[in-house]
Amino acid sequence: MAILPNKAILAIAAVVDIAVHSSERPVSAKALASRHDLPPRHLEPVLQALVREGLLRGIRGTGGGSALAREPHDISAEEILRAAGTVEDGSAEPEIGSRLAREAVLPALTAAEQCFASALAKVRVADMVRTAHAIGCDRTQAS
Repeated sequence: MAILPNKAILAIAAVVDIAVHSSERPVSAKALASRHDLPPRHLEPVLQALVREGLLRGIRGTGGGSALAREPHDISAEEILRAAGTVEDGSAEPEIGSRLAREAVLPALTAAEQCFASALAKVRVADMVRTAHAIGCDRTQAS
């Protein structure tokens, strides 16, 4: 059972990929999409949200793309997820109508989500970058 939606995992992977590959120049959406076997248009809203939230810098023009706006050790997985959560995916959240769901289930899950968010706040992009280097993702495809 996946706890995080694919959009959230993709957002974290995009930031780590950019951290790994942007040392010399910004990472283009086309290169990023290619490494993750996605169409570039699929990544654009996520990248825009990450720029809006101050995690990435968007660089326009020839040779442009995305670069980290802060150091990898200053960016947490939780911040990336919060930014990715601002991307509209077109599906509306269903209303929680029952008293059981509102007053028994939701409070219990809210507490669990707070613990999860706290754990994600400790996961740093720098840690994932070290792992990416160790497994050779800096020289090969991201898959």
